[in-house]
Amino acid sequence: MPQPVLYFLRHGETDFNAAQRLQGQYETRLNARGREQAKTCCGVLAELLARDGIAAAQMPYVSSPLNRARETVEIVRHGLGLDPQGYATDARLMEISYGAWEGLTLREVEVHEPGVLERREREKWDFRPPGGESYREVAARVAAWYASITADTVVVAHGGVARVLMANFHIMHDEEATHAEVAQGVVYVFSGGTMTRYA
Repeated sequence: MPQPVLYFLRHGETDFNAAQRLQGQYETRLNARGREQAKTCCGVLAELLARDGIAAAQMPYVSSPLNRARETVEIVRHGLGLDPQGYATDARLMEISYGAWEGLTLREVEVHEPGVLERREREKWDFRPPGGESYREVAARVAAWYASITADTVVVAHGGVARVLMANFHIMHDEEATHAEVAQGVVYVFSGGTMTRYA
């Protein structure tokens, strides 16, 4: 049985993204640019589904429960002519938790804990900020979510979730995946152990 295909969207930009602050599971909302990025994703997704012969209304849609992801999926569904609220949420798709670091910039983290970022960069897959999560832990919960789905799915989540999908599908080695750039305003298709970016 083939593995379900994921049409993956990272949420649109927030003011925390713009200021390069660590968001993690801190609740933020899309800014004006983020809302435009969500609309762009809608257009890209519509083209991909049409290409693949899939009716947008027939696809399951699932989102991280964090506000910025929910806003994004609601804009996308509205643009597709679907009920904006007609999607599921799953807590296993939440962003990696940065614990005590949430809301800080990396420069501020380094001021509070000199040398900690160097340690983090050496072993980013297993590094856990105080009160937060490691990428390994996020990968386990995202893998459990993926094992629970049975159909091709539109997913709206976060950069950290995309990175662990890259690792879980062996698209990149674990450590390499933690450094991967995940853009906003594009759609990533995970299919058969490959990932393709569409803008």
